[in-house]
Amino acid sequence: MSRQPWDLTFVSDPEEVAALRRLMRLQLGLWGLHELVDEAQLCVSELVSNVITHVGHGTPVTLVVSVNGTRLRIEVHDPDTRAVPTLVAAEADSECGRGMALVDAVADRWGVLLHRGRKVTWCELDTGIMPASDHGCGPGVLRAETLLDVYATTKAPPASTIGDRLNTIMAEEAVIGAITDFLHWLRAHGKDPDEVLDHAQTRFESQIREFEATTRPARNRPVKRRN
Repeated sequence: MSRQPWDLTFVSDPEEVAALRRLMRLQLGLWGLHELVDEAQLCVSELVSNVITHVGHGTPVTLVVSVNGTRLRIEVHDPDTRAVPTLVAAEADSECGRGMALVDAVADRWGVLLHRGRKVTWCELDTGIMPASDHGCGPGVLRAETLLDVYATTKAPPASTIGDRLNTIMAEEAVIGAITDFLHWLRAHGKDPDEVLDHAQTRFESQIREFEATTRPARNRPVKRRN
């Protein structure tokens, strides 16, 4: 699915941290990276809190989040190139110096980039996503990626529209092809196609039962006879 980088500029303040955590949860949910929410929220909290503590309240900060290959990258930009985060051995009961230690514990790697007039503190988390070059079913996976994007942003056309364009056999073949592509996509991303099919079948049967339950009274309603 499409995972376009995004950025947000704000003023450093403790109240912003909670909002940033909610934003990270929402964005990672849209990207299908639910399993990284806790680690990503912790990293954002600590990186922004580090700016608040060592650079100061009211500092203009930019949060940049992107997916690079198989890694989720989180960057925090601020204008102070002197206050460089460092990894220190903080005591267990210490309230200071633990921020970057926590980031170091959950992130695969992190670092600091110094530019003219700004610094970038970044960290990366492994997403578990297979790179495109490793997707053994290339064309099918790419088609499934496109279908996922379309499905997420548009509503399916009414059945009459499909019927006007395709006869029954062609429509059935198109559905089979789409399902096959999605199975390739699931396998390429480390999912179990059989398990997903079972869940889909269970959901389908449940929806059918609900539909029949709501329509059965109308069908079975006794007809009043006229005298």
